[in-house]
Amino acid sequence: MPRSGIKSFHITDLTAELNQPFRISSGQHDELKNLLITITLDDGTTGLGEAAVASHISGATFDGTRRDLTAAGELCSGRDSAEISGISSELHRRFAHNPAIIGAVETALLDAWTRRRGIPLWRVFGRHAQALQSDITIVLADLEETRDSINRFYRQGFRMFKVKIGRDLDRDIKRILLFKDLAPGCPVIVDANQGYTPAEMVRFVDQLKRRQARLDLIEQPVPREDWQGLQEIERKTRIPVCADESARTIQDVQKIIKYNLCSAVNIKIMKCGLIHGQRIARLCQDQGIRLMIGGMMESGIAMTASAHLAAGMGGFDFIDLDTPFFIKGAVERHPYLSPSGRYTLSAVPVGIGLNRDQLYDG
Repeated sequence: MPRSGIKSFHITDLTAELNQPFRISSGQHDELKNLLITITLDDGTTGLGEAAVASHISGATFDGTRRDLTAAGELCSGRDSAEISGISSELHRRFAHNPAIIGAVETALLDAWTRRRGIPLWRVFGRHAQALQSDITIVLADLEETRDSINRFYRQGFRMFKVKIGRDLDRDIKRILLFKDLAPGCPVIVDANQGYTPAEMVRFVDQLKRRQARLDLIEQPVPREDWQGLQEIERKTRIPVCADESARTIQDVQKIIKYNLCSAVNIKIMKCGLIHGQRIARLCQDQGIRLMIGGMMESGIAMTASAHLAAGMGGFDFIDLDTPFFIKGAVERHPYLSPSGRYTLSAVPVGIGLNRDQLYDG
């Protein structure tokens, strides 16, 4: 196919109202406020990418992310759109401090590249697109709000739940116990977002076991640099532990594997981009590490790009691509996402399969 250079790189705000605040132990989102990039090739083909600004997690700011995206646009200008691997390497060297830039640019490039070739994005990662069933997140909340959320999402058809914990251990125990009656038999993941110590997490699990509450996975229970804490919790509780904030780069995952620190890794394109995300997934699959695909507070654009990665590769044990359910109007207008959280990407004709106007008015 003839060369098609990157003609323009356009940055716009991507904002939307949430159904409810998205609270975790380290902070909360009251609205979706990200940045959208549109890459246009010489032949007029366009591709979309999204940079999620999660200051309470990454430390990046909205204005700083816009400046970094502007610099990334200058790096890409005039380049051949097929030079995705080389551009990715340069992005990792220059924007390691703000990896959402890498995820946004790679997504837009691959969206444009696959659109130009008339194939869906998942074809970059595999021969078939597996259907994906997402869990649903129960945000950090009091008992009454937790109960209401479980009931609402259970009626909606969700049968796997991810519960944010990490600020009040005793209340968190009571919140998990609600699932015995409200969602019996459903798998439950807890995500502390670095909120607890190893001793607190072990106590948490012991209390739940005594009450015969189900717990299937513990995600990032301790601070990012507490590598031994991950290992200690898994050894003492005998429940699989998943690294999220501790698994931002290929080097982090290599350390997890080398020292057998935990059983699972959460891949997010806002941490490492699509290309390194694929490499991390292959590395984990080769070493028997279980995989989760997740995200930050992202619109359907970035969420669906992540779904293409997981659907094309296969082998992901945990699907956590639910943030469209927290954005007003997003799911109703998403052509490949059901009200119960099922992504069916085999029907995508080209690229990600979405444009901004399909999902949001703002």
